[in-house]
Amino acid sequence: MPIAMMTTVDAEGRMRSVPMARQEVEPTADLWFITARDTQHVEDLRARPQVGLTFSARDSWVALRGAATVVDDEAKLRELWNTFAEAWLPGGPEDPQAVLIHVAVEHGEYWDSPGGKVASLISFAKTKLTGDTYDADTGSVDL
Repeated sequence: MPIAMMTTVDAEGRMRSVPMARQEVEPTADLWFITARDTQHVEDLRARPQVGLTFSARDSWVALRGAATVVDDEAKLRELWNTFAEAWLPGGPEDPQAVLIHVAVEHGEYWDSPGGKVASLISFAKTKLTGDTYDADTGSVDL
């Protein structure tokens, strides 16, 4: 799941979400993103580092929360740089607007529909006919 919706909180306490391309997941589950320095989400994170991240695929979903840090590290930026980042920051990793966001994940939850589309349809039909709950794998973890 390469794209996350990153949710920050602004100065008035309102939540704001933006799509962000995940660049790297460390063995500790920490995540890295590349963004432009002059964005609202960077401003929000500098003042209020708590962030929510949601990822989704056809039949699975992940929600994470953690503490985000805006990082100026040109070596790490070069290491993570790719053509997708270049589409948003055409000046490359040397662009003074390019900056990293590091998220230290604290908690995660997941939902997975076993068996794909057909199994999900059968499970959904079963809930309608029997009143049982939907068959899905779900869990959470604190990091």
